[in-house]
Amino acid sequence: MIRLYHILDQMYKRHERSFVQVYNGLIHVNDPINPNAAYTASDNLYFSEDASFLISQTDRFQDDRATVSIQIPIEQIIRSEKPELKRLKHYLQNMKQNESTFNQLYSAKVTVEEYKEQTNTNTAPLFNRFEAGEITPEEFMEMEYEDYTVKEQTTAKTVTDTTFYHGDISFDISMTHKNQKDKPTITYNIPIDKLGLADSSTAAADYCLRRLAPYLDIYNEELFNRARPDEENGKFIIHHPTSKVMVRNSACFRMCPQRGYDYSGGGKNGSYTVMAKPADEPLPMQLCICLMIQVQLPRGDIRRAARILTQMLPDAITKFIKEFDTDGMLDAIRLFDKQQMIRQWLKDSEYCAFVANGSILPRSKGTELPLKDAIPFISPPDDEIEILGIKGMGIKKGVTVITGGGYSGKSTLLDAISAGIYDHILGDGRELCITDRTAMTVSAEDGRSIKSVNVAPFIKWLPGCQSTGSFSTDHASGSTSQAANIMEAMECGAALLLIDEDRSATNFMIRDAIMKTLIEKEPITPFTDRVNELFDKNGVSTILVIGGSGEYLSVADKVYMMDDYVLKDVTERSRSIAPRTTAVHAPEVTWRQERRLLPTGFTSFPSDSTSERLSISDLGFIVIGDEKINITGLHDIVSTEQIFALGYMLREMAKLQMPFPFAAKMGVDIDKFDIDTLIDELYDRILREGLDTVFSDFFHCDCRFFDLPRKCEVKAVINRMRKVDIVSKL
Repeated sequence: MIRLYHILDQMYKRHERSFVQVYNGLIHVNDPINPNAAYTASDNLYFSEDASFLISQTDRFQDDRATVSIQIPIEQIIRSEKPELKRLKHYLQNMKQNESTFNQLYSAKVTVEEYKEQTNTNTAPLFNRFEAGEITPEEFMEMEYEDYTVKEQTTAKTVTDTTFYHGDISFDISMTHKNQKDKPTITYNIPIDKLGLADSSTAAADYCLRRLAPYLDIYNEELFNRARPDEENGKFIIHHPTSKVMVRNSACFRMCPQRGYDYSGGGKNGSYTVMAKPADEPLPMQLCICLMIQVQLPRGDIRRAARILTQMLPDAITKFIKEFDTDGMLDAIRLFDKQQMIRQWLKDSEYCAFVANGSILPRSKGTELPLKDAIPFISPPDDEIEILGIKGMGIKKGVTVITGGGYSGKSTLLDAISAGIYDHILGDGRELCITDRTAMTVSAEDGRSIKSVNVAPFIKWLPGCQSTGSFSTDHASGSTSQAANIMEAMECGAALLLIDEDRSATNFMIRDAIMKTLIEKEPITPFTDRVNELFDKNGVSTILVIGGSGEYLSVADKVYMMDDYVLKDVTERSRSIAPRTTAVHAPEVTWRQERRLLPTGFTSFPSDSTSERLSISDLGFIVIGDEKINITGLHDIVSTEQIFALGYMLREMAKLQMPFPFAAKMGVDIDKFDIDTLIDELYDRILREGLDTVFSDFFHCDCRFFDLPRKCEVKAVINRMRKVDIVSKL
């Protein structure tokens, strides 16, 4: 249609009223072999992809009334049903019209027939006689033809195969839960060459997932009927991720098998017959992008269910592949690579965080989207650095204070720094806000459980003479919980702590000189007295947002102030107000702690049941066995999908700690396990098999999609369990 548009455009520019040029359709034809053979011809047949349009003049006195003949290939109108989708339709057609369990989708019986050839070996003596010259070649060929016989023997076996194919694309149908059979999980496996992919990074998988969602959302609009629930309408359920780029079970790369049989069709007792391909011609595995969705099938309407599975879903995938934006994917990969290079640069430098100039830090209310008309971030001139050609503020390792008046944007800056532990997509506004990946946000957490934590650097003693070098409690106060959170963060390998005074315990954060004079017997060593030691002796930096106390001005290496959403370096000014303190206020302490997890109590089985229990709430609670774990104090968990992943990961680790029967079957000595060993082995398994390896359809799951949390978050959840035994190694 470009040619027709060009003709009409030229007519418009010349203000022509006659449409003769459309009917003539003059074209200039070049001959690439013989340029002198070029010629001009008339062609009023125009093309739009596979369809064509023949435009002719209806009446020579009325050239503005055209006759248009539309020519469409018959295969575009009568779509030949692919045999792969026939197999899926075969199962659906054998279900009842009011089907609600869809059992045949999960059993998916296939009768595999295999032909074996048996040959008559009586030709061997003939060949020997031929070699000996006893018979002529003509006699040998005639006799071989008569004596050499081939017999075909058919063997058949019935198996379950829930992998379906259309073309060279496959999709797996699996059960989400025994009580949710009308909501199967479907994973599409698309060979990477179909999308022009040459990269199998996390960013590439993330981009593919985001590109697929709109195609299914269009069909959801078609299926939606506000008068009926989704259970009757049907619905595609797809993971709409946040702006963070993470490892997910809903989008990953893995090697997938190709179809190892040909379709015969038909079958008995709900089975479908296929013909196995010769075993001596094995098909190689192929690398695929695997995209997971859920489908709510309409209960009691098998025809609608068949349309969703055999028409809508394949059509959406076909359009996704056909319209895939390769350039956009390359942009996403280039950004991801740049983010990794900046992280490596920070790791090898004296800086712990970087905020690029022009970043949009505020978020629109209730969303992850950048705030419209927000003031772009600009680095203070003296702190501006350049990394890979990108200018911005580098935050040096040590103690950094961010202050400012109320609603000035200081907490927004800290939130952006905290978000920098994750990579972000293009357009987020914080895609070049990069922070040390080990950074952890620390706050007070009243009521949390603490097991054998060395809080002695901050808590000298407690009533009852309990040792604070290995402190345990089921209901921690604000100060003891924040002390434990810092020590556990260090145990996890955190090199940067992020603290906002609004979420901290006041008596833990500060105690001014007047109060120190008044209260002589004080068990709490305030964080102001340890924050420099934390960096000097342990290499752990701290970034604090402080708005109500000047105590930290004297211990900070750098002080910034937010003024009308503009960051200013006020270090020198703060020095004139509060001179830097170099004296050591607190006695020497041991910061080191080593702990191990005992099998006792770490189980997914309640004490009064022989059946596992796992229930997860997107509000931040995980119920496993007898435990109810509150993880709302873990501020670096940023998605519901991470919470659900944490629950299933705990269950997997609990299996290894059980005295029966899993650990024994695996030959594992559970007495030698500690927390780090459990977590490392689980992540090694996820790296090999994918994040979905922790899923089990035994449990009812409100969220089928998982985002991979960091190891430190897994350990932090275990640290908040009340029934487990964690003991000090020291």
